[in-house]
Amino acid sequence: MTAFRPKFVTFDCYGTLTDFDMAGATRRVYADRLEAAKLETLIRDFAAYRLDEILGAWKPYAEVIHNALERACMRNGVEFLADGARQIYEEVPTWGPHADVPEGLAKVAKEIPLVVLSNAMNDQIMSNVEKLGAPFHAVFTAEETGTYKPQMNGFEYMLEKLGCGPEDITHVSSSFRYDLMTAHDLGIKSKVWVNRGHEPANPYYGYTEIADIRGLPGVFGL
Repeated sequence: MTAFRPKFVTFDCYGTLTDFDMAGATRRVYADRLEAAKLETLIRDFAAYRLDEILGAWKPYAEVIHNALERACMRNGVEFLADGARQIYEEVPTWGPHADVPEGLAKVAKEIPLVVLSNAMNDQIMSNVEKLGAPFHAVFTAEETGTYKPQMNGFEYMLEKLGCGPEDITHVSSSFRYDLMTAHDLGIKSKVWVNRGHEPANPYYGYTEIADIRGLPGVFGL
């Protein structure tokens, strides 16, 4: 059987391509203030509140981080450090790719244009993308689209700008909650789940599973 060759391969960036070290950044702010078990609970709750913060109207990502961390601290009876929230936010552009990313991306990029759709600010994302080791045809941010994933608007905006339909792309992500569920609902049939251990498998959503981006060229028969 001939492998599907999309017009574009679209990617989530943070977590899928970029090693999105929110947990490490939180530890760097709070490790000397909290015992290990309480710190890990704070990190878990911080992640949950980040998702909750982006489900409404768009706001700058610095506010997402600030609000989510403040809520997680309140839930756990921990002092909220506004400077710490800013420190975490300012770390984001410094993060580079997972070790497997440059090799796999570069191979795909020789044959199929690559696109990023990211929950990022315009002044953050290019620093991360430039570290990925492959050329990108387009990069779309939540700031540009006016909403964060998992809301649908960003995907719809991306498809309109690319001049194609859901049947023309393959979307790649390590997250069902942020990306692959929405892609499914929008009729994007070609999906790749990068199993980085963030979430359990959910075969209902119909995808090809790979362990890391080194496996991506094989999805397209490259």
